[in-house]
Amino acid sequence: MASSTLALTLAATTTSYSYLLKTKHTFSYPRINLFSSKHRAFSVSASASSSPRSLQALIFDCDGVILESEHLHRQAYNDAFVHFNVRCPSSSSPGPLDWDVQFYDELQNLIGGGKPKMRWYFKEHGWPSSTLFETPPTNDEDRAKLIDTLQDWKTERYKEIIKSGTVKPRPGVLRLMDEARDAGKKLAVCSAATKSSVILCLENLIGIERFQGLDCFLAGDDVKEKKPDPSIYLTASKKLGISDKDCLVVEDSVIGLQAATQAGMSCVVTYTPSTADQDFKEAIALYPDLSNVRLKDLELLLQNAVAAK
Repeated sequence: MASSTLALTLAATTTSYSYLLKTKHTFSYPRINLFSSKHRAFSVSASASSSPRSLQALIFDCDGVILESEHLHRQAYNDAFVHFNVRCPSSSSPGPLDWDVQFYDELQNLIGGGKPKMRWYFKEHGWPSSTLFETPPTNDEDRAKLIDTLQDWKTERYKEIIKSGTVKPRPGVLRLMDEARDAGKKLAVCSAATKSSVILCLENLIGIERFQGLDCFLAGDDVKEKKPDPSIYLTASKKLGISDKDCLVVEDSVIGLQAATQAGMSCVVTYTPSTADQDFKEAIALYPDLSNVRLKDLELLLQNAVAAK
């Protein structure tokens, strides 16, 4: 239903989200061992520079990198749609709006941020009726109120899920953070999600001590434009006082990869089941997770990537 409409409309109507992922790439560089038959980890080979750059800051995305969260966000959105009895005029379903797994995977991989997701959907499928507005809102103020209310409720529901204790960090994340901290590298987290929900995730998943020890923490609330716009990473570079060429970003999706590379930063990707088929040709390495990735691997990758540019 909506999944095909999504890809076609985005390709035709917006450049920000038109990076439609039509091809897979197999990488044959042997520097790092394979962790999966689906993707190869790779690096850019280059001769040593006379003044090589060094990894000074490691920047993590949150959703998809620190935790696999796509299914949790989808559950929270659908719970919000049920709670407010959100019904779109184009829907053939007798019940409230429900984003299925396939559609949400495509949506969240093409549009960053919860409010932009809903705004796009309602523009394409008709503004809905709900317990907030018996008839679909027709002016910008009421439409903004609808989206703000849905997003706020969804965020609180997502927090409940995180606080349940059933969610764990992805493999290797905590060890890599600790390695970087012990080596004197600066650490940052940059997420497009709502600040309150990211704080809750980090406090519960990486621990309060690691969270408070971050050198920089930015959420979607802190910048005007969401990923793939590079604003969040440009802001992080300034706050850290580190050149973009000395920063390395860890992302899970092409939206995040685009944001990092447009900010002039190198990026490694630790993909999830919902992003595994995306085209990550601009990444300097691909991993199914971080369980076998060491800081020294990332330092060499960054040095070679910068030297090759």
